[in-house]
Amino acid sequence: MVEVKLHDIGEGMHEGEILHFFVKPGDIVTIDQPLVEVQTDKVTAELPSPVAGKVSKLLVKEGETVTVGTVLLVLEGEGSSHAKKESQEPLGAAKQVTTVGNSPKDESALALLTKRILAAPYTRKLAREHQVDLELVTGTGPAGRITEEDVMRFVAGDQKDNIVSAAALEEPQKDSSLSTATVSTIPFKGRRKQIAKKMTQSLFTIPHVTHFEEIDMTALLEMKKQLKQNDTNVSVAAFFVKALQFALRDFPIFNSKLDEANDVIQMHEQINIGIATDAEDGLIVPVIHDIKALSIKEINEDMKMKMEKAKNGTLSRQDMSNGTFTISNVGPLGSMGATPIINAPEVALMAFHKTKRVPVVMGEEIVIRSMMNVSMSFDHRVADGASAVMFTNRFKHFIENPSFMLVEMV
Repeated sequence: MVEVKLHDIGEGMHEGEILHFFVKPGDIVTIDQPLVEVQTDKVTAELPSPVAGKVSKLLVKEGETVTVGTVLLVLEGEGSSHAKKESQEPLGAAKQVTTVGNSPKDESALALLTKRILAAPYTRKLAREHQVDLELVTGTGPAGRITEEDVMRFVAGDQKDNIVSAAALEEPQKDSSLSTATVSTIPFKGRRKQIAKKMTQSLFTIPHVTHFEEIDMTALLEMKKQLKQNDTNVSVAAFFVKALQFALRDFPIFNSKLDEANDVIQMHEQINIGIATDAEDGLIVPVIHDIKALSIKEINEDMKMKMEKAKNGTLSRQDMSNGTFTISNVGPLGSMGATPIINAPEVALMAFHKTKRVPVVMGEEIVIRSMMNVSMSFDHRVADGASAVMFTNRFKHFIENPSFMLVEMV
């Protein structure tokens, strides 16, 4: 018998959602035949069969979220006798319970306290950071699994009762005052659920600070216009990415990662810019790798290709891996300002907002200029406000004086 487990198919993933099984018990499979489709917070992937043989049984259900290492299905195949068999207590199995009273409610409460705690590794780490005893936290996930949200609610004091009685687990009574005719639902799973978990994780673990700046886009838009007249059409976002390269070179702390486990800040040599993209089933972040090696035109071409792949759902794992700094260009949507959430484990994220022609005082005159707001959220554990201001000022310098950017590229 060969056990097929959920392994790490992303960058340090802890769990994944089972989207679809391609096989059922009794099916004959070949080596590398797709068995199951799994959704993580970054990518949807198919797990192939390690052997040829027959599907014995499926151990989890579609729609279920499971941790790395969970056995998904069992195969009877060639080489099965050589496969390592693991015998261990099933995850979530209850321990022996000693009766402490004659009341069924007493037994139910004790059973809840003595069963194995279900929580992902990151959730346990979060609990340790906040000195929370997971035995006192009520899990709201599948099979009573404790989620990051449960831990943070406990920290905030929202979980008033540490022990849940059996009655508390009963389905809540419906409010008869609400008309079901006016209520509709949509599924909360797949990428939408993964985005929610990652955003919650980032917001609750990183002390966010957002710095706002105003940038004069007039000179850059004029350069873009001249390039277009010479049959070179480059988006302003490509200029933003190249300007960030020079700003991150001068302020490398924003191109880093905090490694709390080892008490170090890892400084990235390569600059890889993630582009937050609105895809059909939610936000996704393709990455433009090694910006230093690319011209502005090459950056523009790479961005167009990857954003198109993002919208078509054809991005590879490599296309979304190893980002070091993320940008969000919401200006075309009409945004005037925002406080973006950092794409953890990165240190900062910069959002570009709507460009407007407004009257500006220059010297003793009032002139019309094209002005754009930017907002940059950063991790205050890693960088201070003064560094953020100087960083955005450096970025602003290259955008307002694009010829200086071209000189840096020579």
